[in-house]
Amino acid sequence: MRKVVISGPPPVQVLDVTGPLEVFSNVADYQVEVVSSDGSNQLMTNRGIKLAGAVQRDEVSGPIDTLVIAGGPGAENGNHDSDYIRWIADAAGRSRRIASICTGAFLLAATGLLDGKRAVTHWNFCDRLAREFPKVNVLPNPIFLRDGSIYTSAGITAGIDLSLALVEEDHGHQTALTVARQLVMFLVRPGGQAQYSHMLSRQATTSEPLRELQVYMLENLKADLSVETLAERIGMSPRHFSRVCLREMKMNPGQFVDRLRVEAAQQMIDSSSMGLKEIADACGFGSADSMRRTFQRVIGITAGEYTERFKRVKD
Repeated sequence: MRKVVISGPPPVQVLDVTGPLEVFSNVADYQVEVVSSDGSNQLMTNRGIKLAGAVQRDEVSGPIDTLVIAGGPGAENGNHDSDYIRWIADAAGRSRRIASICTGAFLLAATGLLDGKRAVTHWNFCDRLAREFPKVNVLPNPIFLRDGSIYTSAGITAGIDLSLALVEEDHGHQTALTVARQLVMFLVRPGGQAQYSHMLSRQATTSEPLRELQVYMLENLKADLSVETLAERIGMSPRHFSRVCLREMKMNPGQFVDRLRVEAAQQMIDSSSMGLKEIADACGFGSADSMRRTFQRVIGITAGEYTERFKRVKD
């Protein structure tokens, strides 16, 4: 039996714990233990629900196959129990592999386990993780990634994606696919978390002129959306317009246009039978090759790869 230990500082994000718990529990080879961080027999979640039957951390002995550290408000508040951090470091030393879910990456970073490693966390905390732990190479886009024996994942449901990948790593594609079907989940989710985070960022823009400009851009993706043209439309100099975009949207105008066009292309790929050349033209890329490069730059895979992954899920 492979021992999987799932823990996190309370209150934990409930799905960070129950998502991986459900995935691993669907495979007979895993013995899963939910471990409290405070010596009690329960784990408090962010929704006020207590997960009973937790194992006290001092009762966890011997080798561990997979150590999973969940995130949530307890991981995000920055006030980490030093004894718990030492326990994570000790448990990691007895583990074949270590994984964090969402903001659980802050706990791994606090132990030093992520020093010199590539890591990801929830898109809204990537900048903070990089700022507080400069030795960690934070990559904001992946749903999850691996660096050696350490795995980190993006926000909340990404813990299920990572858990399915670990099952596939241990038991092969068919077993992971069976679990994914049981949970009515993607086995391979298309794209990265950027496809979700930039939409939320756009909605959070506070400047009314920028919001109005964004509507124009969405309705005119085939038009000239150069910095100069957009700046003139909003009544700013190109330099000032670029500064405003960076302040309000955390990206320059060119990056934002790329993201809008990629998002529109994704929606067309997902919901239409149009070819990639047609989609490239409709979204203002100019050519399928330009769209391929932009997809790669924005979400880490090409438009063709995105299409293949979507079709795989549909099948």
